[in-house]
Amino acid sequence: ACEKGGGQWVRALALIEEMQKKHDIPPDVISYSAAISACEKGGGQWEYALGLLEEMQEVHGLKPSVITYNSAISACEKGGGKWELAIELLEEMQEKHGIAPDVFTYSAAISACEKGGQWERALELLEEMQNKHGVAPNEVSYSAAISACAKGGGTWKA
Repeated sequence: ACEKGGGQWVRALALIEEMQKKHDIPPDVISYSAAISACEKGGGQWEYALGLLEEMQEVHGLKPSVITYNSAISACEKGGGKWELAIELLEEMQEKHGIAPDVFTYSAAISACEKGGQWERALELLEEMQNKHGVAPNEVSYSAAISACAKGGGTWKA
């Protein structure tokens, strides 16, 4: 419920803490993914999102899912185009956990590059998603790449 409200990311973080300290219930991947999503929807609270991602792995030994990474990458995108962090997460999910990115992962990373003025990197990701992973881009993927070219002064190569 907190992930849908936008401004309720603080409450989501409090619930993660409460379930552990007050009720001795360890959060699972779903709990953490929902809290990370709340941080993303709460205006791109990327610092908190990445803190939760680290906590779930280091403290609880949980393996993030593609949904967890999608939310964390989106938080980096919405948090002002933290494109370097978005790319690091994209690489980490594959190299550290063997998780294949999907169209949402790539669209969020491309959008982070667009917001960060990295049109060339956005186009590289658009190509990578198709050639390396066989992931078909959608309207969001293309729109973000096109917008990156427009903002970055790049030229589209057909």
